Formats: sequence, structure tokens, C-alpha cells
Amino acid sequence: MTAFRVILWDIDHTLVDMRGIGRDLSAQAFERVTGVPMRQQAKIDGITESVIFRETAKLHGLATDRGDFERFADALAEAHILRHADVREQGHALPGASAALDALAELPGVAQTVVTGNVRAVAEIKLQTFGLDRNITWGIGAFGEDDDIRAELVRIALKRAATAFGGAVEPADVVLIGDTPADVEAAVQNEVPVVAVATGRSTADDLREAGAICVLPDLRDTALLVSIVNNQGRLP
Repeated sequence: MTAFRVILWDIDHTLVDMRGIGRDLSAQAFERVTGVPMRQQAKIDGITESVIFRETAKLHGLATDRGDFERFADALAEAHILRHADVREQGHALPGASAALDALAELPGVAQTVVTGNVRAVAEIKLQTFGLDRNITWGIGAFGEDDDIRAELVRIALKRAATAFGGAVEPADVVLIGDTPADVEAAVQNEVPVVAVATGRSTADDLREAGAICVLPDLRDTALLVSIVNNQGRLP
């Protein structure tokens, strides 16, 4: 497998919007694992699932370990499967997401994957549900069970890509696309070009303050996004 460019996609509020069903499913899994109803949830934007679970447990006076998280991850994936119809009905792919994935897949030597706080099983379900998984190379991605720190997930993805491609993947050969300051900061810390999209709760100013140079309002302008990727994450 060869590639000259690797695209690292965030998922929530970059490619899909779950419109509240995600919190419901997390609450379902949380109560199943801990036996305690989830009254409140820790901050989620740009945070890995392992940290969200641990910090949410603390809000309920609970101490958890890795085994608890792994049980939660399994319960969360099962909840997404059992309530697949609800996920499809309430959530949706964001405008331009499908066209962007297809257009980038047509570029010679480009591989697309995800760097997400979601655990892999849930990430796969989300993208499959909305038909966004067809151009994703899952084996080189990084997920919420891989590390607590977002920047480390980027490093993990680069290592996995290097193994898959049989050679080093330089930061300049990568573009990260995400919607939160945490996405931007993770890219900047790894010297990876980043395209920030203001499709989530963070404003364009929030994303620029985090270090993003290239900020788009959304993914609707497919030609512009392709041009930016070809220009190593900079506006042409």
C-alpha cells in the first residue's frame, strides 16, 4: 500500500451530527456498567471516550479503572447496534461530508482514516450508518481506547500509517480535518497541517485561537477542500 498524503478525519460535528442520541446511548451504557443513572456528563468536545467516562464517573462519586472503561466501551457499542434505527433517524451526515470523502478518495496516493475520541466500534457504526465509511482505511486510524490524549492519537495514527505503507509518514504528508480546538492543538503539537471546520460548538475565532490557519465554515465547497489538501493544508 502506498500513499503520499494521509487525511485524518475527526467524526463528531465534522462528518456527522448525532443530535443528542449520542448522550442517550452513553447514559444507557454508563448505567449498565456502573449501576448508577447518569445525571450529568463531563465535557465531551474534543475529548477521548476514556476520559469522558472517567470524568463522568467522578461527577457521580465513582472511581473507575481500565476494566470499567472497557466494559463501558462494549456496552456503548452494543447500545449503538441495538438502537441503530434511532441513530439513523436522529443523527445525520453533515452537509458536504460524503462528497468531500469521495473527492479526496479520487486523488492519487491519498489514504483517509479517522482520529477520534470515539472507540473504534462506535466510530465504525457511526460512519457506516450514514454511508461515510466506504473510503476509510480503518487500520491506520486512532481511537478513544488507544490513548487519553488527543495529540498522542495523531502520533499513533502516523505510526500505524508508516507501518501500513512501509515507510515513514512525515507530518507534512498529513492533513487533519476537525471541528474543535482540541483537534487543532493535536495537529499543531505534531506539526501536522490542519483544516478546521466551524461545524460544531466552536466558532471560527475559537479555532483560530487554537492555532488553525485554515478555517472553513463547513465542508460544502468540495473543490476548495481538495485544493487545500493538495496545498498541504493551506488556502491556495
